[in-house]
Amino acid sequence: MKILYCDCFSGISGDMFLAAMLDAGLPLEDLRGELEKLALPEFKGMRTQKVLKGAISATQILFDLDEPHEHEHESEHESEHDHSHHVHSHSRNLRQILDLIAGSGLSEPVKRMAAQFFTKLGEAEAKIHGVPLADVHFHEVGAVDSILDMVGAAVALDYFGVERVYSTPVPLGTGSVETQHGLMPLPAPATLALLNAAHARVTPSPAQKELVTPTGAAILATLATFAQPDMTLTYTGLGAGKHDLPWPNVLRLMLGEQTNPQTDYVEINTNIDDMNPQFYAPVMQHLFDAGALDVTLTPIQMKKNRPGVQVCVIARQETEEALSQILLRETSTLGVRVSQIWRHEAVREMRSLETRWGTLPVKVKRLDGKIIQATPEFDDCLRVAQAHQLPVADVFREVQAAAAQWIE
Repeated sequence: MKILYCDCFSGISGDMFLAAMLDAGLPLEDLRGELEKLALPEFKGMRTQKVLKGAISATQILFDLDEPHEHEHESEHESEHDHSHHVHSHSRNLRQILDLIAGSGLSEPVKRMAAQFFTKLGEAEAKIHGVPLADVHFHEVGAVDSILDMVGAAVALDYFGVERVYSTPVPLGTGSVETQHGLMPLPAPATLALLNAAHARVTPSPAQKELVTPTGAAILATLATFAQPDMTLTYTGLGAGKHDLPWPNVLRLMLGEQTNPQTDYVEINTNIDDMNPQFYAPVMQHLFDAGALDVTLTPIQMKKNRPGVQVCVIARQETEEALSQILLRETSTLGVRVSQIWRHEAVREMRSLETRWGTLPVKVKRLDGKIIQATPEFDDCLRVAQAHQLPVADVFREVQAAAAQWIE
């Protein structure tokens, strides 16, 4: 399994993440070509440069944007909020951004991941300002360089075939930042909401600067598990921030293969016989959103001859507390049972396959280094089938037959 480990000792922002991915080997021309598929009229090009941060050389990314006052790119100490007043007339709301992504020529996996980033950030902003998501105008989310950062992050993760993301605890600076809504404390409210929703591990920092921006927090909140994995390194990358600090102001990314095929998990169980069955669907969704790997509902017969439901959650150990709290808070149960389990995992990766309907994602399964199975993503086959008025089974079989060429 291909994994990514984010060493955020000096924080994380969207541009630092993207620069580190370029430093790790993402070709600049490939990234430029993918970002051009957004058809953003403001985007004129991009370049990278090597800079010294302390004694460490790192990559910095610079976008050429056809907008006044927006040529300075966001860094981890230069919030998206900082330049929002310059680009008020050019900012986009969340729906416009999601439509922009959906209508682009990007691959479906990249579209899905980029949309997840923006939706997470949009939900945080909506919660902060106390209004429905559809009614919020996102000046910060709509800034052009933020769009390029987060779509670029999705492109980079897809390029390296990353299936799981891990992160160190993130440092939180102190102070304040000027935003479209006035002076705000650090960490910025959107950043704090995102980290809170992800149950992120945080650590104090002496820096009176913004170390974690909303774009960086959105990437971690969407994908990251806050733990250090066992891995075999294949690539490393260093992304530089704009400001100089008493320590090297860089984000370190490590890409590689997970080395331990036997992984520890927990199983969380509870039996319920007094809850409205309509409530199970949102509970299940909230469990998955909080990191559950699997959730099953099994009909059982309980005391006093009552029919009941056994809720079983499979999860990584680090999410046990959060998932248990969801069950205690959102169901009628008075307690949950937790037991440690483990499983042996085959290595999985996502590949892109060219078909007569365009590029489609295929899940590849490896065992002992060999590909033994290639399975199309059903949702994408269904989308193609509906668009072309075909039986979904026919689309699935054709894509599966074409992917069989990879099986060794």
